Amino acid sequence: MKIKEELFRPMLITVGRKTGKEHSVMLRAVNYNEKIYFSRHRPDGDWFKNALVNARVKIEYNNETLTGIAELVKDEELGKKISMLKYPGEERANEKRVTIQITLD
Repeated sequence: MKIKEELFRPMLITVGRKTGKEHSVMLRAVNYNEKIYFSRHRPDGDWFKNALVNARVKIEYNNETLTGIAELVKDEELGKKISMLKYPGEERANEKRVTIQITLD
């Protein structure tokens, strides 16, 4: 399956960095340049921390499960672009965010 939407709400499944158990959360995601992006204000969310410790993640969308590898986005310009795509026309698109990108298998 290939995700066609630029902006969508999948379930991100990470492996708990402490428990080793799967942790699921529904998030707004951006599909850009053949990668999937998730972001938040601060790097304090469990899903965010989990993805940085255990990079192998799953994305459930439209009754399909995709797998991939997560990594922190260090390119500030790319992070800004993702925020603009995630919040089109909204003031919060200008807020500084931390972002991870998922490279699908």
